[in-house]
Amino acid sequence: MDGIMLKFDEKKQLDSVNGALALRGRINEIVDGICGEGYRNICWMGIGGTYASCLQAEVHMAERSELDFFVVNAAEYLTTGNRKVKDGTVVVISSVTGNTAEMVDAVKKAREAGARVLGFIDEEKAALAQMVDFEIAYPGNEQLKFFMVADRFMFQAGEFAEYDVFYQEMDASLAQALVDVEKAADAFGEEFAKCHKDDEIHYFVGAGNQYGAVYSYAMCYWEEQHWIRTKSIHSAEFFHGTLEVIDRDTAVTVFVGEDSQRALSLRVADFLPKVCGRYHVIDTKDYELKGISPKFRGNISHLVMHAITQRIDAHVEQLNCHPMEIRRYYRRLDY
Repeated sequence: MDGIMLKFDEKKQLDSVNGALALRGRINEIVDGICGEGYRNICWMGIGGTYASCLQAEVHMAERSELDFFVVNAAEYLTTGNRKVKDGTVVVISSVTGNTAEMVDAVKKAREAGARVLGFIDEEKAALAQMVDFEIAYPGNEQLKFFMVADRFMFQAGEFAEYDVFYQEMDASLAQALVDVEKAADAFGEEFAKCHKDDEIHYFVGAGNQYGAVYSYAMCYWEEQHWIRTKSIHSAEFFHGTLEVIDRDTAVTVFVGEDSQRALSLRVADFLPKVCGRYHVIDTKDYELKGISPKFRGNISHLVMHAITQRIDAHVEQLNCHPMEIRRYYRRLDY
């Protein structure tokens, strides 16, 4: 199967996830040190796709933690500011290039306000990597890295009693489980791509840690990389406007995860057959995660969804003869 699947390297996938999990020792060293010294609050800061990952970390903690945490969009922070970012704030960021203008300027501003910054900067020699207080260089797996930070802060606050058991399962089983999801989802990905590769617009709907997934997938993948118009909608807001523009031929996909907001997306999934003939429901519960306890599946359902959508992307790319690396305007023009 490895030789048949498009853009799929099993060993590379396994090594990537296991490599990210191996960062936990360094992450824990940093977080434990911060907790030992004391801190005021946690600010998840991003722009574009990294902002989506921040939203996922936020909802993950909101379900479990009483710690003071919040999400800031870097561009908004530069214009409006946020007075909660101050001495004692821990800002968590991620950047692939390390030179995104909004992130560089926002980190500078946050540090001037007295915050300390933990940065996952893929390019360790980038300017941004030199600006942060704590830097970890490792490509990919942004959501997993963010969640390891969140989980350690919650563990230190006494809010994650099963932390050790959870990460024993992650270390032993996560990488292979996600590879197995990709294999299981490949035929669906091809069918989905054939159905929707020419969409004039596609609505992606999700809640919980799946809202960050639909937000990122619609914007960073279908719009930026496939050049297909989309709109991302939170499942809780679908019935407050969006439902009125859905008809028989509207393309709609609902991402259904397994965290506490699952019911919000199931409500949308139950409604769509009444009015729509071109909808899909992608439910992470349909995929086996060998070695992962049922009680922990919700914690990683966004990672499962990403494994599924990677198969869609590979087929859309091939069918549309459009390499995902090509950009018309992004980082090509001044704006």
